[in-house]
Amino acid sequence: MNRESLAYWLHAFFHEWLAEQRNCSRHTVLSYRDAWKLYLQFVARRHHRPVSALKLDELTADEVLAFLKHSESERRTSIGTRNCRLAAIRSFFRFVADREPLSAMQCAAVLSIPTKKGPKPEPDYLDGDEVAAILRRPDRSTPEGQRDHALLALLYNTGARIQEALDVCPSNIRLTAPAQVKLYGKGRKARICPLWPETAALLKALLERQPRPYNEPLFVNRYGGPLSAAGARFKLAQYVRAAAYDSPSLRKKRVHPHTFRHTAGVQMIAAGVDVTVIRNWFGHVSLDTTNHYARANIETKRLALEQVDRSTRPGSPPRWRRNPNLLAWLDAL
Repeated sequence: MNRESLAYWLHAFFHEWLAEQRNCSRHTVLSYRDAWKLYLQFVARRHHRPVSALKLDELTADEVLAFLKHSESERRTSIGTRNCRLAAIRSFFRFVADREPLSAMQCAAVLSIPTKKGPKPEPDYLDGDEVAAILRRPDRSTPEGQRDHALLALLYNTGARIQEALDVCPSNIRLTAPAQVKLYGKGRKARICPLWPETAALLKALLERQPRPYNEPLFVNRYGGPLSAAGARFKLAQYVRAAAYDSPSLRKKRVHPHTFRHTAGVQMIAAGVDVTVIRNWFGHVSLDTTNHYARANIETKRLALEQVDRSTRPGSPPRWRRNPNLLAWLDAL
């Protein structure tokens, strides 16, 4: 393959760099792949020729900026999605810059494109009654309902990301006391999360009903293949709609699998768990991410407000007016 061709560099980036040298997860590779498919198709349309005819030197910083603008204005992607696609593009040009000096200026121009700052909304979370209403909805008499109930309980118990939970194999679970599960998060970092006895019992019952090979995912679809994140989101949406009849407040909330992670984090903060413990539990790289849960919990804020000295609150008389002896002394002057 011609070293100067775009195909050569893309093949080396995806197969040699991401897959072999960096050992990135399949989900990272697929995310980068999708971003590059959209980018190459966009550039090909602007140049009025097929993707196969594009050259590396045509993928300029101006083309990247135009693609990002198109993603936001035409495809209506969020700022977060826009930044993820930029990260995939910059990763490729960083790879090329280290290996092709003649493209250094082009790569530097792309790498100088900044990520875009956007609003940081407080994470949505559920209260105890809402969680209970959702967990009551799966029909546990059916294999599918039993699977969904166990999955939702695992998400709530561990605060796992949806793909972390879907990747759990029987080999990752310890059902005897102390029950625990090993999760693999971003960057393939492993962490151990304890399980409530109730959650361990649900997983044990699921395995007894639907035995799984030791190193294959526990949660499967109706065809016996691994349950996808899209499938889990679809089923959760059904349960949330049904649970809204018992808990009307759910109608005002946008509930997705990650909401259970936010819920677990907020409830731990409210229970007084140290943020460093929560960071390790959730696999956060930075405490700033964990502190997001503290900012979200209005009850924690209310309790903190109650600790403020009442004498300093608006409407309270100043300290010197509450001391009659001091007032008498001042009047005698």
